[in-house]
Amino acid sequence: MLDRSLQMSLNCPSYLLVRQRTLCYKRLNPVRAMPPSSVILHTDESGKFPESRKTCNSLIASLSSYDGPLLSAPNTVGILGGLSVDSTLNFLRKLVHLSKENEAKCMPFVVCSDPVLNRELSSLERSSSPLCSRNEPSQSDHTRIVENLRSKRVFLEKSGAHCIVMPCHISHSWHDEVFKGCSVHSLHMAECVARELKEAGLKPLEAGSPLRIGVLATDATLKAGFYQEKLQIELFILLLYASWKKCRQSSPNLMGFEVVMPDKATMEHAVIPAIDALNRKDMEGARNLLRIALQVLLVRAVNTVIIASDDMRDVLPRDDPLLKKCIDPMDALARSTIKWAQQAAEEGT
Repeated sequence: MLDRSLQMSLNCPSYLLVRQRTLCYKRLNPVRAMPPSSVILHTDESGKFPESRKTCNSLIASLSSYDGPLLSAPNTVGILGGLSVDSTLNFLRKLVHLSKENEAKCMPFVVCSDPVLNRELSSLERSSSPLCSRNEPSQSDHTRIVENLRSKRVFLEKSGAHCIVMPCHISHSWHDEVFKGCSVHSLHMAECVARELKEAGLKPLEAGSPLRIGVLATDATLKAGFYQEKLQIELFILLLYASWKKCRQSSPNLMGFEVVMPDKATMEHAVIPAIDALNRKDMEGARNLLRIALQVLLVRAVNTVIIASDDMRDVLPRDDPLLKKCIDPMDALARSTIKWAQQAAEEGT
């Protein structure tokens, strides 16, 4: 049902997808009846529902008559789409795939995706590029995006989500503003990545050198600085713990750490042209430029490179050797989401 729903959604300008793990068969009492297990509400560009679609109207009517949240399970996840529908659907597929790998059922979830927000985020990323001739994004642009994200966060809360995630890198630039006053749990993608790196117990590649983590992303994401911040916080905690252990062993020597980003030359001659080539559908050119950017980071003795970009994520083929040294933050977010949902389900039973 999920795969079919995802395929149906690809050609829709906007949709709300609701999935529940079990169906409710008792509908004699309309007050206690639950919405369908999987619902997609299509809207046009103005956000209104097409009157010509009787099926859609009947779904709207059934949801409107329901007094309460769409889903009531304690492990319901709200997914706030961002830069593109493809990125959101990719995250959903990861949730389903990783849940099957863990021999667990996929948690109930509600998805909210808005084409207006997609365009605004995409426009902001492009205008943030140093090679773009457009003016820098204004404060009003940022305010409008934050208000849009916050309204959808509130919608997901009211829909019954007990944990909300944003499978979009650039949206995390305003994570704290969007989730200010939120009544439910939320997961930060950069925190999920940093936590997994900390738990991996990485060691410097070169003796006497700091532990280096590379971050490859668009100019807008790098300027926002949230990956650098979360990595440094988690690694600082790790270093404090390691320092405490070494002090107990009368060995005060302790290595530092470093978050490594592409320098200006690499951004201007490799990263940004790679994204530009991708927008022109020049996949070969994008692959070659991305490989150069990754190799520049790897020669600086980084342990691993975080590819924090929706555009760059699928440029290289899956069997490319360089990907063995890379991390997809969407994987870390999906694993953390599944872990939260499993704990919530256990605590709610």
